[in-house]
Amino acid sequence: MSHAAASFDYAVVGGGSAGSAVARRLVEDTGATVLVLEGGGPVVPAPSLHDPARWVENIGSAFDYGYRYEPHPATHDRPHLLSRGKVLGGSGAVNALLWTRGHRADYDAWAGAGHTGWDFESVLPLFRRSEDWEDGESRLRGAGGPVRVERAKDLHPVASALIEAGMSLGMPYLDDVSPEEPEGVGPTTMNVRDGRRVNPWDAYMGPVLHEERLTVLTGATARELVLTGGRCLGVRYALGGKPAEARADSAVILSAGAIDTPGLLLRSGIGPAADLARAGVGVHTDLPGVGENLQEHPLLAGLCLEPAMELPAPNNNLEGSVAFWRSDPGVDRPDLMFVAMQVPYVSAEIAARCAVPPDGFCIVPGLSRPRSRGRLWLDCDGEVRVQPNMLEVEADATALLRGVDIGLDLASRPGFRRIAGRQVVPEPGATRSEKVAFLRDAAMPYLHPVGTCAMGPVVDAQLRVHGVEGLRIADASVMPEIVSTYPHATTVMIGEFAGALLAAG
Repeated sequence: MSHAAASFDYAVVGGGSAGSAVARRLVEDTGATVLVLEGGGPVVPAPSLHDPARWVENIGSAFDYGYRYEPHPATHDRPHLLSRGKVLGGSGAVNALLWTRGHRADYDAWAGAGHTGWDFESVLPLFRRSEDWEDGESRLRGAGGPVRVERAKDLHPVASALIEAGMSLGMPYLDDVSPEEPEGVGPTTMNVRDGRRVNPWDAYMGPVLHEERLTVLTGATARELVLTGGRCLGVRYALGGKPAEARADSAVILSAGAIDTPGLLLRSGIGPAADLARAGVGVHTDLPGVGENLQEHPLLAGLCLEPAMELPAPNNNLEGSVAFWRSDPGVDRPDLMFVAMQVPYVSAEIAARCAVPPDGFCIVPGLSRPRSRGRLWLDCDGEVRVQPNMLEVEADATALLRGVDIGLDLASRPGFRRIAGRQVVPEPGATRSEKVAFLRDAAMPYLHPVGTCAMGPVVDAQLRVHGVEGLRIADASVMPEIVSTYPHATTVMIGEFAGALLAAG
């Protein structure tokens, strides 16, 4: 659509997973005019955007902003790619498609920290409203919502092996991996319909794109907020290399994600005064929490096995099953998640020193409740720098090292023994110190950054930015603590939360 006006009731910055939900509810449930600014392009018929088994092709492609995490000693000073979706639908258009909700205690902890309305029972209706579950409506699942959710079908032998091995280890079978308190193993649930990705933009916005009150601009890069006194009046952006400005009479909603939302705030002079001064940015609002509290799920890439036979071509999302388990019986709920990748998914450092078979597959442990916290800031050129500090807290490394042992135990079970031959890495009989070295070389980000504009320090429970009227945030950056699962469905729920608040006035 063309830019039909310079003034709107609402401006939504970001057409990703949360922004799609916000914009849909504003268009559908109010009479407001709505502008959506998306820095990426439109959805195109590229196979990697639609075929779940080809999602990894999006990393480093034209659909990826191609950010990077800064090196850190805890992961042997290795830089890490930070893939973020550069297309309508955002990272929900390019990610691994897992649609899971996590543990009810995740949300109850948010509410327990003073964020009223974010407990599990309060947000459950928003989860249900967002989805169209293949089995129909239930207390925990929604039907008829925008996002189709289905189990993985025709499980690959590697996916089936994880389920069988997990059950032999004592993991309960989960027919649906999003019960109230997930602990066990089962087929992944994904935002797919009949084997094709359901992009959140298409799912939410497709039915309302004809509305005259809606304007969508792609390739529109938000540069800074328009601030007067203590109020946000709009957004300055670049479109086709030319500067432009849009006013928002009611509110600007930032849904640009856990990297670009705090980046936009910082460029606009909203953030820690000392950091802004170092970057040469004038201070509008001294808000110390902006860019702090970054949380990321670390994973290990990976425990690689050589197949004992020719296996079928990869299918589903290259995974097909998932397990949630505890690193130690003493922890109060699962803090590890495991998938089995149908391809040899290993870090560059592991690949450089091991003969990784091209037809190999991997058991991938991930830490779902990390204690390490990172941050982002602007450098003197105005570019965002991101340091996740993965595994900086020793307890994280200890828990993930336990994940290595559990992964090796899984590999020894009949489910995997039937299809696996040689254990490639870590080498059989590896000592603890060798496993620790493996962990530091194999650790990778799950590409789940959250928390950089958290409820409490940056926004209140209604997602209003402290000290700035007319400005809200609705994306993964507002999570005070990362959920103990894949955060995509929760990010959409946050968009639903914001949409409901705004529609209610």
